[in-house]
Amino acid sequence: MPYRPPLVAREFFVADPPELPQRATGEQGLSAVKAAEVAERGASSVTLKATTSAGEELYVGLSVAGEGVIRTRLSADPAAKPAASKIIDLVHPGSFGGAEVTVDGDTLVVDAGSVRAVATLGEWSLRYTDADGKTLVGQNPGEVDISGRLRTLPFGRSLVDGEPAAYHESFTAAPDEAFAGFGERFAPLNARGQRPLMWNFDAFGSESIRAYKNVPVYMSDRGYGILVNSGAPVEFDMAQQTHAAVEILVPDDVLEYFVIGGPTPVEILDRFDGLTSRPVLPPKWAFGTWISSGFFVDSHERVMDRAEKIRERGIPCDVLHLDTFWQHEPHWSDMQWDPANFPEPEKMLSDLAEQGFKVCLWMNSYISHKSPVFAEGDEKGYFLRNADGETYVADVWHGSHEASGIVDFTNPDAVAWWKELLRGPLRAGAALYKTDFAEGVPADAVAFNGMSGTELHNVYTLLYNDAVCEVTREIHGYDFVWARSSFLGGQRHPAQWSGDVQTTWAGLGGTIRGGASHGLSGMPFWSHDTGGFNGTPTDDLYIRWAQFGALSPLLRYHGTTTRELWEFSAEAERLAADSLKLRYSLMPYIYSAAVHSSRTGEPMLRALNVDDPGDPVAWNADQEYRFGKDLLVAPVNDPSGERKVYLPEGRWIDYWTKEVVTGGRYIATKHGLETFPIFVRYGAIIPRVAPGDRIGDEPFEAITLEVWGEPDRGVTLSDVDGDTEVSVEVSEMSVTLIASGPADISRVEIIDVAGKPEKVALER
Repeated sequence: MPYRPPLVAREFFVADPPELPQRATGEQGLSAVKAAEVAERGASSVTLKATTSAGEELYVGLSVAGEGVIRTRLSADPAAKPAASKIIDLVHPGSFGGAEVTVDGDTLVVDAGSVRAVATLGEWSLRYTDADGKTLVGQNPGEVDISGRLRTLPFGRSLVDGEPAAYHESFTAAPDEAFAGFGERFAPLNARGQRPLMWNFDAFGSESIRAYKNVPVYMSDRGYGILVNSGAPVEFDMAQQTHAAVEILVPDDVLEYFVIGGPTPVEILDRFDGLTSRPVLPPKWAFGTWISSGFFVDSHERVMDRAEKIRERGIPCDVLHLDTFWQHEPHWSDMQWDPANFPEPEKMLSDLAEQGFKVCLWMNSYISHKSPVFAEGDEKGYFLRNADGETYVADVWHGSHEASGIVDFTNPDAVAWWKELLRGPLRAGAALYKTDFAEGVPADAVAFNGMSGTELHNVYTLLYNDAVCEVTREIHGYDFVWARSSFLGGQRHPAQWSGDVQTTWAGLGGTIRGGASHGLSGMPFWSHDTGGFNGTPTDDLYIRWAQFGALSPLLRYHGTTTRELWEFSAEAERLAADSLKLRYSLMPYIYSAAVHSSRTGEPMLRALNVDDPGDPVAWNADQEYRFGKDLLVAPVNDPSGERKVYLPEGRWIDYWTKEVVTGGRYIATKHGLETFPIFVRYGAIIPRVAPGDRIGDEPFEAITLEVWGEPDRGVTLSDVDGDTEVSVEVSEMSVTLIASGPADISRVEIIDVAGKPEKVALER
């Protein structure tokens, strides 16, 4: 459960997670698998009939779900499915032509190529190996303390008062094993010693273990990943209760998990995507700057004034975001323009389009009971209900706004009705919606299809964002939302941002961690509220956050107060604008990284272990990241401007001074507000353009290829008109870059660093 601080008023949420029951003193209740026999065997799967310590008969399933993927199941009914499957399939197992199942005496082997499951049947044990037979991870039989009490629960299930409470699995953890993943976690990147709970919270910031985006997947530095197929509030104990083991508790109708082979994070993410969803690439313009109205009353006049100032002041920007007050308070969120403040929305959107702005509109899936639209939905049964069959009117805003009905996406008629509400603003010219909230399904709610609130809670956000993407695709031809909450498979909903973070240095640090862990959980297209959300940042914090935002996958300025650049000091405006110009000049590099991520599942904001998985420091250095493969960024997270930066093995070039630095160590840096730590991988080719006031949808023009040291590999430039491959030929006297593809490459620039080539030629 989430940590509850002592002697502080306990926080309550409309959607608090249900707690697992506790056994009475002296009550056993453990039903652990002790032995098994083959019940059914196929070419790539086997079903085992297991006996347990409680004398139960359970079924174990082992099957190949793709090359390098083993699926393991435990249930009372071999056909049991996770409760979430009543409305959505979270995982889509594949196949592998080389799959093999063999039984040799007491030993069963299920071979998925780069991963194998090896089980002993008579006295049950199960471990997973690589193709060479090296153990990646093995089941733990349960750690017992000196008093004979179990510290962890082994493979099996638990009964409380004679009824099943949860299935569980335990794995032996190596003393120095590191783990990462679980979605957007604001805790340290290495999750060892943590207890992640898969329950989507309105997290109130980036300073706690609560998370808006939980993904029940993690990877280990031992070269494997574990994915749990469940929408339930799964609990992971990552060597917290005992340093010897990882424990997984699954309060669902079946325990189903997948062991994913690597050995690298890149390979694990690729196989994870094959099981869940490939990332969807946002439109090109989405990688430009987004500037928000902030959380205050807006109007037609204010929006047009904001647009005019952005263009007059030379601030690069592609998207204007209108937050809550485009609708009439207290009717949020009924998708109706506030007629007093926005009397001509079509004209406003048309005028903004002529200036090169796309427009994003805020929304959520809760409709205030004071809205006339609520009355219609209530009458037709389009909201979640309580135990008495009445509309569940919930305080989803924690007292800061009107109680609301929660749209029931298990009801097809409700989905159709709600989609129709969304079509009008999109047809009027809005480009997309910011899909806020969706963490508020109460555990005791009842859905149209019979699901309980607990069963629906986590997967609700997927149904919500699926519906918005479908309408957006229908009107505009692309799948796109700007989402706060997510769950397993949510990488099909670009983009996602980190929620209501505090405007503090701690909030900045937690946000960096959130982006790194979410990238390791399959989500490449991530962002955050530049400047922080809750409160007003000081000028120095605003500048540092602007620098971080400029080198993030996506970038939006938003908060409870204004984040408009000109509302801060002249120095803050200038430096924030300089960061934006740096981003826009790097856009060919950024967009190429984005296209690569959409194809592979690799993050754009790359925790250091993505590219250096064998480096123990890379699993713990969570205040820095690679941005794409060739830039290393360490946002300044302290008002002193001081940063210790870890540089992985190899040579790195300080972006500002051009000094070549040897990696494999920490270095001390100190930066005034003008600069921040950026390092370029030695030998990189960085494509750049002159920064304009927008990115738009057209191919880049007049690209410069910057050569940082002697190139050691080629580069792929991706654009809306296709890929351009740039290969490298090195001779004694010169380097030749050979470009093949449509990119408009106009010149090559040799950066003045030690060891630079004397001459670089460009050939088409």
